[in-house]
Amino acid sequence: MTIVDDARDILPDLVRLRREIHSDPELGLQLPRTQERIIRALNGLGVEIVRGTALDSVVAVLRGGHPGPTVLLRGDMDGLPLQEQTDVAFRATGDAMHACGHDLHIAGLVGAARLLAGRRDQLHGDVVFMFQPGEEVGDGARLMVEEGLLDASGTRVSAAYAMHVVTGTRGVFSTRPGALMAGALELQATIVGRGGHASAPHLTIDPVPPAAEIVTALQSYATRRHDVFDPIVITVTQLQAGASAFNIIEGTARLGASVRVLSDAALQSVREDIPALIQHIAAAHGCTADVRFELLCPPLSNDVALGEQVLATLGETFGTERVWTTPSPVMGSEDFSYVLQEVPGVYFFLRATPPEIDHEAAAPNHTPHVVFDDSVLGDQAAALAAVALDHLRA
Repeated sequence: MTIVDDARDILPDLVRLRREIHSDPELGLQLPRTQERIIRALNGLGVEIVRGTALDSVVAVLRGGHPGPTVLLRGDMDGLPLQEQTDVAFRATGDAMHACGHDLHIAGLVGAARLLAGRRDQLHGDVVFMFQPGEEVGDGARLMVEEGLLDASGTRVSAAYAMHVVTGTRGVFSTRPGALMAGALELQATIVGRGGHASAPHLTIDPVPPAAEIVTALQSYATRRHDVFDPIVITVTQLQAGASAFNIIEGTARLGASVRVLSDAALQSVREDIPALIQHIAAAHGCTADVRFELLCPPLSNDVALGEQVLATLGETFGTERVWTTPSPVMGSEDFSYVLQEVPGVYFFLRATPPEIDHEAAAPNHTPHVVFDDSVLGDQAAALAAVALDHLRA
């Protein structure tokens, strides 16, 4: 029996767990019902379980039959504040939804724990299972690292792996060595001038012209100050100035933007350059500017050697026709980067659109219409277990 065969045998249990979690989603860092379901699902596997303190995380340690290093496998737990608009029988009915597949991540990681527990005598080392709240708010991984996640087995984690389901041709895996996902920052700027009557702008210090100039200057900054092979994306998503009447110049204007970077060097540059750029443009118009930057998560970069090994392991386990090398990084973000800042590892994807849905027209992650095929859960569990087994061979 191969690991894929064993995963097929436990698939019905994983589907039941996934659907139970899907119908009862929770948000953010406090997920008590989800936490209890995970602990019940791990019962009997002989793992050591620790609950989080600042968040409802679950850390489970599986001791291998032989001494060796420690590997970490991660699954995130939280949903999104969306009202589900699918027709699946187990859909959520409240104001939250598992619209990013974290319900599959939980069930898949439980499946990996079951597969590895049955192969304990093959493990030359230990496995840490990281069930993480708060991925959508960007705090969960960081808090778990601060609470000692990476030393949970008593030996520092030597490699960390995580998988994310996405829409697309069901059963296809993908990743790439090196840079994979962007770091994310939120930018807020308040331009302060002096208000007055719209008929006499010369008696005011109008914050609207510098705000408009800042929007275009940010786009020029992205394309003219950064290497095309280490790109950044700046998207201004909020712009507000005045709400009372058309003949009033109000004294403040505000803008908000999402900033994405692919390298630590670009991250450092934008944190230094953008506040100065905004403040100088505001000053040129006689205004001041209050600029606030919040880092949601740093860039995610796969270890090159481990990335190549994961691609090889997935190809050997499932067939090379089901394993793609991602051609270029993506500008989405993921807080597993906080783990990969500390230890080498790999983040990879599994496509899971039901075959009856045109995958090119399928609703994407983070929408109320997204649907995932939970028949992939066996392969998801097998893939996570396979990369851990490969790392912990004698």
